[in-house]
Amino acid sequence: MSQKNILNFVAEAQIWKNHIETENEAARRWPKRWGFLLTPVQELLKDEKKEPAKPKIPLPEHLQIRPVTPVEKYIKIHPSPPVPQTTQGFIGWRSTVPGLELERYYQIRSCKGAFYKDVQWPNEPTD
Repeated sequence: MSQKNILNFVAEAQIWKNHIETENEAARRWPKRWGFLLTPVQELLKDEKKEPAKPKIPLPEHLQIRPVTPVEKYIKIHPSPPVPQTTQGFIGWRSTVPGLELERYYQIRSCKGAFYKDVQWPNEPTD
C-alpha cells in the first residue's frame, strides 16, 4: 500500500477540530469587525447634516437655453418613388426623379475652382 491510501484518523480529527475552532473564532470576532453592516441605513444617516440648497440664480436672456425645435421644421423628407421591379431599374432610381436628384446645381463645385477654368475650357462639352 502507498502512503496516500493509509488513513490517519487522529490527524483527520485534529484537522477537523482546527477548522471548527477557526470558524468559532471568526464568528466571535465578526460583530466587532463587521457589525456595522447590520445597522439600518436610516440610523446611520440620521446624524449627517444636510447641505442647504443653493439659491437659483436667474440666467440672463442671452445665456438661457432655447426650447428644442423639431427637426421636421428644417428637414423636409419627400416620399420615395416606388421601388423598381428589376435590379437594373434599381440603380439610380431615386436620382432620376425630379426633386430627389443628387446633383443639385448640375455642376461640380470645389473650393479651389474647377479644373476647366484653369485650362480655360468651356463649361459644357462641345462637338
